[in-house]
Amino acid sequence: METKLKMIYWKGEKFWIGKLFEHPEIMTQGETLEELEENMKDAYMLMTMEDVPENHNVRELAFNL
Repeated sequence: METKLKMIYWKGEKFWIGKLFEHPEIMTQGETLEELEENMKDAYMLMTMEDVPENHNVRELAFNL
């Protein structure tokens, strides 16, 4: 199944920087727009846990921020 998402991106001092409109917590960078796009696809797959097996564990963590 193909998923289409919008990427917001801009040119920083050294790298292209982008984040997903639908998932603004997913952000990455690349030296070129093409590398940014590939890195964004990788970040999306990692952040949405597409590769988590059906038999997995969940643990709650506490943070002092």
